[in-house]
Amino acid sequence: MAVFGNHNKLADSATVAGGKMARMPAPNRRTVLRVGLGAALGAVATRAGALPRAAAEPAATYQSGSFVSAARGGVSTNWAIARPPGQTAPLRPVIALHGKGSDAATVMAGGVEQGLAEAVAAGLPPFAVVAVDGGGGYWHKRASGDDAGAMVLEELLPMLADQGLDASRVGFIGWSMGGYGALLLGSRLGPARTAAICAVSPALWTSPGAAAPGAFDSAADYAANSVWGLPALGAIPLRIDCGNGDPFAAATRGFIAQLPSPPAGGFSPGGHDGEFWSAQLPAEISWLAPILVT
Repeated sequence: MAVFGNHNKLADSATVAGGKMARMPAPNRRTVLRVGLGAALGAVATRAGALPRAAAEPAATYQSGSFVSAARGGVSTNWAIARPPGQTAPLRPVIALHGKGSDAATVMAGGVEQGLAEAVAAGLPPFAVVAVDGGGGYWHKRASGDDAGAMVLEELLPMLADQGLDASRVGFIGWSMGGYGALLLGSRLGPARTAAICAVSPALWTSPGAAAPGAFDSAADYAANSVWGLPALGAIPLRIDCGNGDPFAAATRGFIAQLPSPPAGGFSPGGHDGEFWSAQLPAEISWLAPILVT
C-alpha cells in the first residue's frame, strides 16, 4: 500500500525543522492514469451532485472540486475525496491534513484509493478519506487573516453531506504540520464528533522559542494554539507514529508523556520522510477503520 513514495534520504534539516512534508516522487504512469481517471469520474459525479443517485449505484472512488474559502480570505481551495469501490451508503470520513509545502493533490496522488480498496478487501469497515488544501499556516488562524483550521471545521465539514458522506463523526490524520493540525482540529471539534486522531511525525515544539520560523506569529499565538495539555485529547482515541530518527522525536516523546493515557502507535526506525509514512499507513488504516464506524 504505497501511499507515499520511497525516499532514500531524510529531507534537509531546514525543511524538517519547519514541519515541511518531504517531497514525494512523481507517480508512475499507472498511478497517473488511475488518478486521472478517478478525477474525471469525480468531476462527473460532482457536476451531477444535484441529481438523485439511484439507490444501488456505487459512489465514485475519487471526487475532486474546489470552493472559495472565506476563512482563508477568499482563496480558491481544492478538495478531494477517495472511497473504496462499490460503496452505496454514506461513509464517515477521515480528514487528511497535509504537511507544509504539500496540498490535497499530493496526499491523494500516492495511492489512497488503492489503500482503501485493499483495506476493505481485507475485511475492514469502509470509510472515506478527504484531503483539502490548507496552505502553510499550520492549520490555525494567522495574523494575515488566513485560517485553515476554520476552513476545515466551518466550511469543509458542512459541505461533505452534499458529497454523500456522513460527517456526524469524523477522524483526522495528518503528517508533520498536518499531524499537529490533526491534534489541534480534532480537539477543537471535540470528543462528541471526533472519533479518532492519528498524528504522524507531528510538528511539535516544547516552547514558542523552539518553534520553526513561520509556524506561529508570536509567543501568544503559540500559546493560543498549543496542543499540550488539552483535556479533549484525553477523551479521543489517539494514535501517534514517529520515527526514531525524526527531528521531532524528542518533542513527540514529551508530548506523549503528558497525555493521560498512552496513545496507540509508537516509535520505530525511520525519519521524517515518505518512506516512513508509507510504511506506517496500513496499520494506521487498520486502527482507524473500526473506531470510525462505532
